[in-house]
Amino acid sequence: MTKREYLGAVVLLSALSVSVASLGWSDEDEPWEHDHGFWHRSAGVEPASDPTYRNECSACHFAYPAGLLPERSWVQLMRRLDDHFGENAELDEDTRKKIENYLRGHAAEHVPNRFSRSMLRSLSEGETPLRITETPFFRYKHREIPPRMVQKNPKVRSFANCASCHTMADRGIYDEDTVRIPGFGQWDD
Repeated sequence: MTKREYLGAVVLLSALSVSVASLGWSDEDEPWEHDHGFWHRSAGVEPASDPTYRNECSACHFAYPAGLLPERSWVQLMRRLDDHFGENAELDEDTRKKIENYLRGHAAEHVPNRFSRSMLRSLSEGETPLRITETPFFRYKHREIPPRMVQKNPKVRSFANCASCHTMADRGIYDEDTVRIPGFGQWDD
């Protein structure tokens, strides 16, 4: 092998190594986002699909996708409807059971998508958040958004008001590309 062929081979292998290594890089990597073998069928999260859940819960707030909290969180939320974040949201027992069963069956540990798995991995074992906004995954994803754009924005007021900024939240799509903050426009970090 001549010196020129050797140098060409080194350059080619170096370029190939960098190309292969760059396939694994992503600006979405968080400590809990690595899959460890689970095959993701969806990058979004399944939107609230049960009509009873949608009707009852969206009467007061956005019907959050069940895959954004673990089953244990939904169970606790449904057992404390007499004091649901300062409001009485009690339901008749049949309706309560139907909604709880839907939420449990579609909770983060039971659905195959990246957001739900990332949410679970961000929680310590046995941690039972009652608010999606309390999870490390949520806080990490929203860390760069200043309070003036959310809490101090009269058109949003709270990070719990998902649909005010996530234009496709009703379809379970929370990608950064679909974020439009009222009064500020498209979010671009």
